[in-house]
Amino acid sequence: MTINFKKTYRFAVKSALYITLFSTGLVSFLTYLFFTFSYRFSLIFAFAIATFSFIVIQYRVERFIYKKVKKIYDDVSLLESSTFRNQPITTDMATLTREVKKFATDKKLEIETLKVREEYRREFLGNVSHELKTPLFMVQGYLSTLLDGAMNDKTIRKKYLERAEKGVERLIYIVQDLDMISKLEIGELNLEIAEFDIVKLIQNVFDLLEMKASKKDILLMFDMKYNKPVIVVGDQEKIQQAVMNLIVNSIKYGKEKGSTEVSIEDLTDQKVIIRVTDNGEGIEKKNIPRLFERFYRVDKSGARTEGGSGLGLSIVKHIIEAHDEKIYIDSTFGVGSEFSFTLEKAKAIKKIN
Repeated sequence: MTINFKKTYRFAVKSALYITLFSTGLVSFLTYLFFTFSYRFSLIFAFAIATFSFIVIQYRVERFIYKKVKKIYDDVSLLESSTFRNQPITTDMATLTREVKKFATDKKLEIETLKVREEYRREFLGNVSHELKTPLFMVQGYLSTLLDGAMNDKTIRKKYLERAEKGVERLIYIVQDLDMISKLEIGELNLEIAEFDIVKLIQNVFDLLEMKASKKDILLMFDMKYNKPVIVVGDQEKIQQAVMNLIVNSIKYGKEKGSTEVSIEDLTDQKVIIRVTDNGEGIEKKNIPRLFERFYRVDKSGARTEGGSGLGLSIVKHIIEAHDEKIYIDSTFGVGSEFSFTLEKAKAIKKIN
């Protein structure tokens, strides 16, 4: 590290001034008492004392205080601070204190951020490991059983191969979801923006998930009858996936004989808001801030029995944000949850009646 000193003479000038004033005043007073007072003598004496004091004090500052300051900067530079490397060293204590304090505050925030990221990384890797090893071990178990002799029984062979296939499908589903999130985050997943009818899209999702909802006797419905199309702008395929993930989530955590209701409302002249409301378990407030994290599950034990990749809500968030739109959640534990997101209206759209 190359050290460049930014010298300040304030300390030396002030100190020399104090010494000069005192010395000149004292000599002038003594001269007046014991000798003939001379202004010329006093001025020459003052100049000599001021020059001598300034040189001596400044030299001492450079040789002593500068060394101490340099050591502080050297110690701080061990932390790889580009701020300190790129700035000249100042001997002004107030400036130095302010810079070191700011540096310490920034480093504290950076360390706290790194701790949070490290904790998230560990949790994320643990979740990925768990999500992948469950279907992997299942597939391995079925194949090992078949190889150990069960293959000769046609009934068992077919059943185990079908179960192994389901495990492989889940692995593919998880990998595809992770790949989509990664592409959305780095902007590599191109959106095909077009106008489409959001009412028709939601009805298609209802049709696709009707069998899944019927297993828990959950009713999928609109809040009202939409006689006219509601035309919005976005990537129809991605929006359909987002809606499907939200409704699947409502079915997964919905109660038996419950309902999932979807409504479409005018938010502004340019925006509509789509609400997906259920009367299921609801979510505790402490869990809401982390709800859109990858693999984060409110119910650590039972949620995995419902299947899925654990990435559904995270994908929804990334899809909606990729459209430069907002997603919201409102939930009361034990009562139900409402997920909502905005979409841009088509220019020719009329207000919803």
